[in-house]
Amino acid sequence: MRSAVVKEWYGSSCEAVEEFIKSFNKIIDENVDKQKAKEIFSLKPKALIAPHAGWVYSGFTANFAYKIAKNANPSTVAVIGPSHKFAFEGISVTLEDEYETPCGNLKIDRSLSIKLMEKFDVLNYEHVHIEHSTEVQMPFIKHYFQNPQVIELIYSNYSPIKLAEIIDYLLENDVFVVISTDLSHYYDLQTANALDSHCLNAVHDLDIKELKECEACGKIGLEAIILSAKEKNLTPLIVDYRTSADISKDTSNVVGYMSAVFI
Repeated sequence: MRSAVVKEWYGSSCEAVEEFIKSFNKIIDENVDKQKAKEIFSLKPKALIAPHAGWVYSGFTANFAYKIAKNANPSTVAVIGPSHKFAFEGISVTLEDEYETPCGNLKIDRSLSIKLMEKFDVLNYEHVHIEHSTEVQMPFIKHYFQNPQVIELIYSNYSPIKLAEIIDYLLENDVFVVISTDLSHYYDLQTANALDSHCLNAVHDLDIKELKECEACGKIGLEAIILSAKEKNLTPLIVDYRTSADISKDTSNVVGYMSAVFI
């Protein structure tokens, strides 16, 4: 059993999680053109990018992508995020049995996790899996998909090319891939928008060169999913972009968030 570390970021009860998601979807329903919504929410993505701050700030952006991805209804979801607490060489997978969420536990696909260790240079450092970048994704996965298994991959200093090879393998085996990242941190709004535009353009155009000017804690994951999308002929769709200023109203010190899906 895995214990959650940042429950307060998304609500410590199932009722709180569901209320968050209900409020996010109400905004979508009231503001997205019905015809456009019909087209968008009929898509079946293979992967998505989502932010990982507290849901008050980034939850709407993440939820939009998960709402689109609902149709994919995968049997297994791989959540890939950067380590914020521990610096280490490589990438780690958890071999726990379950992942705790307020709305019920998700079964961890141990057999696939072990297979990744055997096939690639994936490690098992359980202590690094106390990680919010992946944890905040799990309640969305529990809500939108029908009892999937999950695998959790945490990286620190790791090659985007090697990570892309892992993602390629996951996609080939019908595993839905979630890349977790926030964008720029603690700039004024104008500077943040300028920096984040490079991240958005990199994803939209599948252009690795644009990432040079992108600041993101999950930049390795961004580069890897771009490489995999090119390899697997996936088409990116930017779903949402905003900053913490949309909620805090403080434009002097913001964090950027984006979500995208890959079709």
